[in-house]
Amino acid sequence: MWKRMRAGAVCGLLALAGSVPVVGPALSQGAVAPAAEKPVQLAIAHWVPPAHPLHKSLQAWIADVNAESGGTLTARVFPAEQLGKAVDHYDMARDGIADMTLVNPGYQPGRFPILAAGELPFLSTDAKQASGAIDAWYRAYAEKEMKDVHYCMLFIHDPGVFHSRHKIAVPSDIKGMKVRPANATIGAWIRLMGGSNVQASAPAARDLLEHGVADAITNPWGSTILFGIDKVTDYHLDEGMYGSIQMWVMNKAKYNALGPRQKKAIDDHCTSEWTIRFVSPWVDFEHEGRAKMAAEKGHILTPMTPEALKLWQDSAKPLKKRWSDRIRARGLGDPDQMFGGLEASLVKYNAAYDGK
Repeated sequence: MWKRMRAGAVCGLLALAGSVPVVGPALSQGAVAPAAEKPVQLAIAHWVPPAHPLHKSLQAWIADVNAESGGTLTARVFPAEQLGKAVDHYDMARDGIADMTLVNPGYQPGRFPILAAGELPFLSTDAKQASGAIDAWYRAYAEKEMKDVHYCMLFIHDPGVFHSRHKIAVPSDIKGMKVRPANATIGAWIRLMGGSNVQASAPAARDLLEHGVADAITNPWGSTILFGIDKVTDYHLDEGMYGSIQMWVMNKAKYNALGPRQKKAIDDHCTSEWTIRFVSPWVDFEHEGRAKMAAEKGHILTPMTPEALKLWQDSAKPLKKRWSDRIRARGLGDPDQMFGGLEASLVKYNAAYDGK
């Protein structure tokens, strides 16, 4: 089935081979002009709608890559799950269904255990700088944990909150609730608090809430409006508590087949500096969604008291031990050293949680 999809969706994307004129100083007699790299068109797939800020950031990223490659690297983008479901995007890059994909690693519990440290609640309140910090930290582990793709960069959204059909103020309110979690780490947190998980990608979450299959969802503000989840939730806990990791990865064979200048263009745009630049419009969009939600009729934002915040932080503490135990059990290394490196990176980027 995958081969048929690739043939149908990607075959028409291949750029025509041809020469690109050399622009620069005249060559001296007898000198040989450097060979122009063969034009390449990348098939890039993601699962958010074209109106999403990530789609717009991707367009700007592609334009910059194109310029640095001398015009030889172009791309065709397939948004909104056109080539496959959100949960499949890592495997789509691995298998060559697309050349580059947007991946939410939290959609596949247990598959990327080291990276899951970056999903723990209360790590940061500044998603822009935290994106750079987590990306810089994870580069030491990406080749080990994602060896069947070429890692580009990762980022997190503006801190997410609980949106629900019934009021949530303290952890005990989660008991008995059915919650669509943002990722596996948040799913484990829900279970610790006595709730149950209902799995679905962000685009499918509205239906679950509308039909009573789920009572609540963890999500950032702006996307809650974008995906229409504000139409089926009335209550919102007004405190960001976690960030969900998203990342761009490439098909290894496609990357390896690029010319030197093309590879450099990709490498120069797959950095911790670029991840901050890439994610910034999305962070701003999500943050601005809070004011929009507050202005909508019928929506109730529940403020977080200092006492309630302490309860939420205490309820999340077992998650770090759970993560550490899994790292040790799988023989992946020293979890204390790993997490220490993550904390140091957050401090370096001035992104550590402010402990409000």
